[in-house]
Amino acid sequence: MMNPNLSMKKKLSGQPGRMAGIRRSTLKRILILAAGYIMLLLLALFMMGPFLWLLSVSLMPGTNVFSFPPAIFPTFIKFDNYVQVWSFIDFPKFIGNTLIITGLGLVLNIVLSLSTAYPLAKMRFKGRSLVFTILVSTMIIPSSTALVVHYLTISWFNLLDSFVGIVLPSAVSVFNIFLMRQTFMGIPDDIRDSGKVDGASEFRIWWQLMVPMVRPGIAVIALLEFMSYWNSFLWPIVVLNDPAKYPLASALTYLNGQFSYNFGWIAAGTILSVLPIIIVFLLTQRYYMEGISGAVKG
Repeated sequence: MMNPNLSMKKKLSGQPGRMAGIRRSTLKRILILAAGYIMLLLLALFMMGPFLWLLSVSLMPGTNVFSFPPAIFPTFIKFDNYVQVWSFIDFPKFIGNTLIITGLGLVLNIVLSLSTAYPLAKMRFKGRSLVFTILVSTMIIPSSTALVVHYLTISWFNLLDSFVGIVLPSAVSVFNIFLMRQTFMGIPDDIRDSGKVDGASEFRIWWQLMVPMVRPGIAVIALLEFMSYWNSFLWPIVVLNDPAKYPLASALTYLNGQFSYNFGWIAAGTILSVLPIIIVFLLTQRYYMEGISGAVKG
């Protein structure tokens, strides 16, 4: 029979070794976690570098912008560039144009994406998979080719020099349809069946049962399309003949001189144009992440 005192001594003698092993394992996890955070911080600084540089240039006086060696940070902060740009360009008018284009584009994209994705996800009909495959395959068409086709179509419908001509070609997004289809597929079929049992029409099931359950997905496409329409640059210049109808991003071309560039003005105007996007993203990032995760699960 083993002596209890001897057994206790063996346990006590082995305890320091186990504690040392636990400490080493904990230290290793802490170092790995710290290294991961450092890498993420460096990656974030790398991704934010252009924006931070743009912000720095917008606050610099002209002497700082062209100094050698280049100044990373302004020697003193001045908001003159913002004041001068705001007075040089009619910002309220161009912001109003941008809001009209963005609002119209958002409504059309959300309605058409929801109404197209729902039958592709929940309704059973012949050729459903073929239709979805053809839709997804159109994403490989080069944007330059689509630009020519869109222009010819808009010209044929006499929609040149109009806000509708800007919005209509991108009113249907295949990516948004794909995203919403995956989101709808994540909803159990029992919910749709219960609506049918209660005598609800297909439209009522879609509008009152399904659409409220895919709000995170709607938030995703709303944010993506908001950024896309707000930053529209080339297509409005192609479609619009009247520069007074330009959205804000296209109107910033007025800051480019014929023989010189005022980089402080350009930087300040760009910061003012992207500021609404940053604010909207910060306010809706939670819904954006929920929508992305829901689409992936679906």
